[in-house]
Amino acid sequence: MSPRFLDEIAAALEEHGLILRGGFVFDDCDAAPPGPSGAGAKSVLLVGQAGAAPWPHFLRWQDRQPADLVSPLDTWSRQVIGVVADKFGARAVSPSDKPWMPFQQWAMRAEALKPSPLGILLHPEYGLWHAYRGALLFEVEIPIQAPRTSNHLCDACVGKPCLKSCPVSAYSPSGFAYEECLAHVRGPHGESCRSLGCLDRNACPVGVEYRYPAEVQAFHMASFAKLD
Repeated sequence: MSPRFLDEIAAALEEHGLILRGGFVFDDCDAAPPGPSGAGAKSVLLVGQAGAAPWPHFLRWQDRQPADLVSPLDTWSRQVIGVVADKFGARAVSPSDKPWMPFQQWAMRAEALKPSPLGILLHPEYGLWHAYRGALLFEVEIPIQAPRTSNHLCDACVGKPCLKSCPVSAYSPSGFAYEECLAHVRGPHGESCRSLGCLDRNACPVGVEYRYPAEVQAFHMASFAKLD
């Protein structure tokens, strides 16, 4: 394995606006998923984004696809990450694959992140404006630097604006009121959510420079609410 192995993977992903989001070597007690040959994986590297960097790459790809393509962003992510996986001898998996992979647990382990009150993992730099698009599973141990731990910024946030901006108070300490959120977004008073994205998410003061543009937020909200 080349000493520049991780740099080479990162460069291949960067061509599509994606980044490596850390990783780890599975412990003996982990239920590691299969790697590319079907044997148990020994390492995982998470692939994702910070801000909306992949958006222009995705749009160029989408312009060449059928208009009725289902889950286009997932399809694009699988294709891009799958090519990188093949090139570097890994198996690509997606958060939407079944059986579900524990992506949130992997992410907390790989980047030492903790959930925000909205359930989205809060990154100390990107805030809530990041995502995991897939993972690369290897059957060899990849030397990966352990993540640097930092204070969880939500613990120091006294006002919790992310719990006060939703018109229907969909997020609360008791959980996410999915049906109420969905009904509001689809209803006559949900235009601001449909066009600007989740108001609670937008209220978080961390990482605002990475906030998704309105076009991207509207795309994700339409997907969530099945508005198309």
